[in-house]
Amino acid sequence: MQNSPIGVFDSGYGGLSVLKEIIKVLPQYDYIYLGDNARTPYGNRSYSTIYEYTLQAVNKLFSMNCKLVILACNTASAKALRTIQQNDLPHLAPKNRVLGVIRPCVEILNEKTVTGHIGILGTTGTVVSNSYPLEIQKLFPHLTTFQEACPMWVPLVENDEYDSDGADYFVRKNIANLLSKSSDIDTIILACTHYPLMLEKIQRFVPNNINIITQGEIVAKSLENYLFRHPEMEKKCSKNKNITFLTTDSTENFNLQGAKFLKYYTKIEAIKIDLVN
Repeated sequence: MQNSPIGVFDSGYGGLSVLKEIIKVLPQYDYIYLGDNARTPYGNRSYSTIYEYTLQAVNKLFSMNCKLVILACNTASAKALRTIQQNDLPHLAPKNRVLGVIRPCVEILNEKTVTGHIGILGTTGTVVSNSYPLEIQKLFPHLTTFQEACPMWVPLVENDEYDSDGADYFVRKNIANLLSKSSDIDTIILACTHYPLMLEKIQRFVPNNINIITQGEIVAKSLENYLFRHPEMEKKCSKNKNITFLTTDSTENFNLQGAKFLKYYTKIEAIKIDLVN
């Protein structure tokens, strides 16, 4: 069968935390991970720019015979996914599919919360977009959401300071800000794929009675369920256990940074590509 990997896209490294969980649940498939590291971060860019960059990445993965692409990026999922699904797929590749990370995390909320008060910790871009509150309102209008932007958390991860004592100040501050907005918050979504690396530190400042939802495991289980419900797509995905890593920036940096997210699950030897030409 012609090689047809599952594509996984992120603006940088964070999506590797999602890929790691997908590999755990679905190790038999082939994957191509694409990080647009040369143009990261996406969060402070306009909707039109994020859409343009994300579409370029999706087209690149389609050109490499990926029939199914996961946008393992909250910003791309928030600001580009729906337009790509509704406007571009019908004429670009009507039989291909592009999925995001926001809806799977929202779909499980009703079974996680008792109080109906949901906290969201995310980047400034994700919080400003209101993507999570809007999606939650669509599916579960009885739930109430409270958000807190954590602009320092991603730089802490990417500069290897996420486990330092200095990181405690920002983690404690942002969590305290969020919890001050409602004493009834019983579920918190970590709405950034970098944040799982900080999970142990986050747990130290979150009361034990509050559920903490990380995206990787949920997205992996959602993908497994999607492939089960869509056998016509599942049959198209090749199963050789091959993983290819692509980056638009330095391969040396990608290999080094990426190892923090994937740990011992697979070795990274990235290939540099250009999305513009």
